[in-house]
Formats: sequence, C-alpha cells, structure tokens
Amino acid sequence: MKRTRLFAITLSLLLISIAEAKEGAVDKVYHPYVLPNEREVEWRFASRQNDEGNLLTQRVAFGHAVSESLTLEVYLIGARDDDNDFGLKGYELEARWMITEQGELWADWGALFEIEKQHNTDIWEVTTGILFEKEFGNTSLTTNLLFSYEWGSNITSETETQFRLKYRYRWQPWLQPALEIYTGEDFVGLGPAFMGIHRYQGQKQLKWELGFIAGLNGDSKDHTLRFALEYEF
Repeated sequence: MKRTRLFAITLSLLLISIAEAKEGAVDKVYHPYVLPNEREVEWRFASRQNDEGNLLTQRVAFGHAVSESLTLEVYLIGARDDDNDFGLKGYELEARWMITEQGELWADWGALFEIEKQHNTDIWEVTTGILFEKEFGNTSLTTNLLFSYEWGSNITSETETQFRLKYRYRWQPWLQPALEIYTGEDFVGLGPAFMGIHRYQGQKQLKWELGFIAGLNGDSKDHTLRFALEYEF
C-alpha cells in the first residue's frame, strides 16, 4: 500500500511538472547513485540553436564523495554572450544524495541540491529535486523532477520546474542507446541519446554521453546537441 501511494504521488508530481514547467534547459539526466570514496572530473557541452541564435554553454567540474551516500561537486560554468564572446558565466555547488541502496526497494531514489551564482552579478539560483531509477530487465527508466528559485538584483524572482526522463537500453557497457525527454516553459524536447562506460583497474572508469534533442514546439526551430565526459577515480 505504501509503495502504491508513493508511486501515485510521484506520478502526480511528474504530470504537474509537464503541464506547468517553466524554462528548462537540455542538460543532464542525473542517476541517483553514489560510489563510496568516488572522485570525478567532468566536462559538459551543450549547443542550443533556436530562433534567438546559437546558445553555447560548457561546464567543468570536480566532485568527491564525502560519505557512502553523499557526493559534492563544484562547477565552473562558461557561456557565449550576445557579442559571441565566450567567458565565465557562473559558479555552482552541487550535492547528490543517494537515499536508498541500489536494489533495496522496488526502485532507487536520490535527491539533488544545487546553488549557483552568476559571475560578477548578484544573481543566485537554488535547485532541489528528486531522482528516480527503475530497471526493467536490460532497460532502465531514469527521471528527474527539479524545482528552482532564482533571485537577485535587477531581476524578478521566479520559481521554475523541470522534468527530465531517460529510457535506456543497456546493450553493452560501451554503448547504451536511450531516448530522452525534457520539458520547460513552452518547450518539450525529445530525441535519441547514447552513453557508454569504459572501466579500468579498480574503481576507475570513463563515462561518455551524446544526445540530440529536438524541440516539439510547432514551426519554431529549437534543437540541442549535448555531450559529456566524466572520469571517476
């Protein structure tokens, strides 16, 4: 009964997020897992083309697990401005908490907490959300439901909701095709993605992801190419 109620609540939240989501960017679908003592270096790239032009962002991060269920990650965020100059946009501190052990319950749960500050500007944003993953044979379903609040000088404070979904086929460790869905204000994106893992000695491994998300927004052009590399050691 408790699991049924939990599933119903989760489904309701997801439907609300799809219906009322505000601005959401195509970025990363987070998994709810943390490896003990893990350290990682990560690079993420996203190029979004729409009627406003080509929006380019990159993220470089270093992360470290501070316990068996909690990892912290620090980001430097770069972006291209209106003058087509690429530079530092902001800083971010991220905490990912593994709420349940893998396989402990019918699904695996985690939580995400982020705080971001724009470079040289008094603009802040905090984000919190629920991470969900469920395996079905050789496939897995991962969802993120994220809530953000932005405030600062010369802007109107606002709350945003994002929903991200990945349905992945674990064909081989080095190649796992997937379907991804993102929602945002006046935006629903859908497209193929691929990821892979190359494992080295011990806990060392290299992960990569590549995705192309097309916006389903009528006649407007809106598509995003994203790529990520993550080395864990």
